[in-house]
Amino acid sequence: MPSRAPRRPRLPRVLTASAATAALAAVPGAPAVAAVPLPTAGHAVAAPQVVPAPASLRALSGVSFSLTRRTRILVRPGADRAGTYLAGILRRSTGYPVPISRTGGATGAIALSLTGGGGGEAYRLSVRRDSVWLSSGTPAGLFRGVQTLRQLLPPAIESATVRPGPWSAPGVEIEDAPRFAWRGTMLDVARHFFTVRQVERYIDTAALYKVNMLHLHLSDDQGWRIAIPGRPRLTSYGGSTAVGGGPGGFYTERDFTEIVRYAAERYMTVVPEIDGPGHTNAALASYAELNCDGHAPPLYTGTDVGFSSLCIGKPVTYEFLDDVLGRLAKFTPGPYLHIGGDEAMSTKPADYAEYLRRIEEIVRRHGKTLTGWADIGAATVPRGAIAQYWQPAKGSEEGTATARAAVRQGARLVMSPADHAYLDMKYTASTPLGQDWAGLVEVRDAYEWDPGTLIDGVSDKDVAGVEAPLWTETIVSDHDIDYMTLPRLPAIAEIGWTPQNGRSWNDFRLRLAAQGPRWAVLGRAYYPSPQVPWPTS
Repeated sequence: MPSRAPRRPRLPRVLTASAATAALAAVPGAPAVAAVPLPTAGHAVAAPQVVPAPASLRALSGVSFSLTRRTRILVRPGADRAGTYLAGILRRSTGYPVPISRTGGATGAIALSLTGGGGGEAYRLSVRRDSVWLSSGTPAGLFRGVQTLRQLLPPAIESATVRPGPWSAPGVEIEDAPRFAWRGTMLDVARHFFTVRQVERYIDTAALYKVNMLHLHLSDDQGWRIAIPGRPRLTSYGGSTAVGGGPGGFYTERDFTEIVRYAAERYMTVVPEIDGPGHTNAALASYAELNCDGHAPPLYTGTDVGFSSLCIGKPVTYEFLDDVLGRLAKFTPGPYLHIGGDEAMSTKPADYAEYLRRIEEIVRRHGKTLTGWADIGAATVPRGAIAQYWQPAKGSEEGTATARAAVRQGARLVMSPADHAYLDMKYTASTPLGQDWAGLVEVRDAYEWDPGTLIDGVSDKDVAGVEAPLWTETIVSDHDIDYMTLPRLPAIAEIGWTPQNGRSWNDFRLRLAAQGPRWAVLGRAYYPSPQVPWPTS
C-alpha cells in the first residue's frame, strides 16, 4: 500500500454555483426560485443541515413540506430510477404507500424531472409547502439531489422499520453542482477481505455523501481477491490468507459483477486496482514463473512494504498482466484501471520505467485509461492518465516531485494526502484502530485543506478530484470500517463537492453534528470527535 488509443474520457473542471444554475433548464410548472410561499403551521422543522454543503442554498423561513399517506412521487421521463430509489427509502420508515405516478399535478407530490439540458451532476431542489421539485440534466444529478432531500428529512427516515414520524423537510431553494468530478473512496480488500454485502454496505454509506468513485484495492502482498480464469492459484492459494494470518477470501466474477452493478445503481464508478510491480507477493507465491529466479516465495501475512517485485524482463509477466487486466476491463464498465505503482523499492528505476511503458500499452489496448499512485510520475506517464497523490503534504518532497512530474506530462491528480485523507490514520494517540505513520488525523485535519493549493505548482485545473482511502491492516469488521470512516469521509466528500469559498470549519462541524443521529438510525458506528458538538439526546 502507499505508506509513505481509445478516446480518453475528460473530467470536467471546477463548476461554480452560477454554472450549476445555467446547467439546469427550467422545468414546466416548477415554482420560480424568487417566489417565497406562505409559512405553514405545525411543529418546528430543523434548519437545513446538509453535507456536503450545496453550492447555493436559500432557506425559506417558516416553510416546510410534510410527507403524509397521500404523498406520491411524480416522475417525468428518465427519472424512474431516482424515483424508485427514493420511494424505497420513504416506504420502509414511514409505512406510507408512496406510490410512483407519471401523470397528474405536483400538488402534494415529490416531483422528479430530467430536464434534458446541461450535464454532469448539477441539480436543482425546491422544497415548498405543497410540493417538492427536483430536477437535473442527468439521472446522476437526480440521484445526488435525492441524497440532499434525505438529509432534509428527519434522521428516522433512514430506519429499516416503520417509525411514527412526523416527516417534514424545511423549505429551501438549492442550486447545486460538484466542484470536482472525481469524489472517491478506496477500500482495501487485500489486507483483510470484505464480502460483497460488506462492500455494498460501504457503498451505501459513501453514496449518502455524493461519493461517485469506488476504488477497490484488489491485490497486495497479503492477498489476491479477484478470480481470473486459467489462473486458479491466485485465489485458491494467493487469496487464502490476510494480515495476521486470517482466512482471506476472494470475489468470483459473479461477485465482482454484483458489486459493480450495485455501485452503478448509485451512480458510482468502480475503479479496480491490481498493484504492481511491487506489492505482489500473493501473486508471486501463487505462480513461481512470475519470479525472476523461478522460485515462489512463501505467503506473507505481515505489514512491511517494498520487498516484492514482478520480474520485469520476463514475457510471462505481461501475459499475466494482460490476462488479469483484460478480464477486469471486461467486467468493469468504468473508464479506469488502477495499476498501483507505489513503493516499488525492489524494482530498479529503469525496470520500473519499462514496466510502466508495457502496462500502459496493455491498459490502452483494453480500452481503459491508466490510473496509478503518483509514484508513476517518476517514469513516462501517458497524457490523460490519472495520478493519485498519497504522501503527506508536509515532509514529502519526493512525493510532491513525482506528482508535479505527472502533471507536466499531461496527467491529472486525484488528491489523497495521507495526513488529511487517509481514513486508516488514528484520530488520536489512543485510537484503538489504525496507524500513525502520517500523523494523527482528527476531523478538522481531514477537512481543512484545499486540493487546488496543497502542492506548489499544482492548481485546480490539474486536479481531477479527491479520494479517501481506507487501508485495512487493522480493519476487520463493519464496525471498524464505520468507526474509521465516520466522520472523516463526509469531510473529504465535502472538499470534493463544495466550492472552496463555500466551506468553513465552524459551519461544517455543526452540519456534521446533525449526521450523528442519522448514523445511529442507519446502524453505523462512528468516532464521537470532541471537535464536533454532537447532539446529547
